[in-house]
Amino acid sequence: MTDMLTAPRQVVPAAPGRRPAVRWTVAGGVVAGPLFLAAGVAQALARDGFDFTRNAISQLALGEEGWIQTVSFVITGALLVAGAAGLRAALRGGPGGTWGPALVGVFGVSFWVAGAFPADPGAGFPAGAPEVTVLSGHGAVHMFGGMVGYLTLCAAFFVLARPLAARGTRGWAMASRVVPVAVLAGFAASAASVLAFTLGAGLGLLWLSALTARLASAPTGR
Repeated sequence: MTDMLTAPRQVVPAAPGRRPAVRWTVAGGVVAGPLFLAAGVAQALARDGFDFTRNAISQLALGEEGWIQTVSFVITGALLVAGAAGLRAALRGGPGGTWGPALVGVFGVSFWVAGAFPADPGAGFPAGAPEVTVLSGHGAVHMFGGMVGYLTLCAAFFVLARPLAARGTRGWAMASRVVPVAVLAGFAASAASVLAFTLGAGLGLLWLSALTARLASAPTGR
């Protein structure tokens, strides 16, 4: 009788995990850097007068075909912000789970600033530009945004070394502390060659891609 009066137990399916959403957003952070660099190199090879030893990729936003690089800035920023959200979900509750993704997000926003405020012409690019760069208001904002963006990226690498170390991947953790030094060294050497700046910036983007994929592959606590 008791069994007859007892309401049947319903098996409630487990709520779907966040892993599919995390994978999609993390994918943005993984592809952002390589996609940006590939687009920049392709444009540089196709644009007359561009010289990697004298011109920065951001100058590709100048001239008639400059809209392509501007779109690249906007898309890359969106992918990086999405990647930051994915990292936050993957690292939630663990070391570096708050500040690491937040800093990556700021880095992503800096690409939107770069797209909205283009760099100044100079060093012969675009065609007909003077050799000496004259700093304008939008050029100053562009430079400041890039400086803030890459400083936050370097800070993010240091913060994200914590979850790597917590998982026992000490080699990755060590590299995450060394790469920022190499990035900043490239920036410091830009006075001698713009190529050093480009290589430093490219290294930062590629390491962020690798780091995002590594951290999202096995969230803390598993």
